[in-house]
Amino acid sequence: MEIKIGVKQTQREIVLETDEDAKALAARVEEKIQSEGLLTFTDTKGRQVFVPSASLGYLEIGAETQRRVGFSA
Repeated sequence: MEIKIGVKQTQREIVLETDEDAKALAARVEEKIQSEGLLTFTDTKGRQVFVPSASLGYLEIGAETQRRVGFSA
């Protein structure tokens, strides 16, 4: 699924693909925002992104897409 991260006072957003469950990700983000911790995200290629929760402008979690197997006509 695709995640878009907006950081305060920055025009560009961070976009990454992850295999993490959407509900688990949302719960983790809520927890870190309340404790003002450091948010960490890992994409499908293993790269990590660190964002201080105090600098988080917004977080958009895309819908989970199921991959199709086979050929379509």
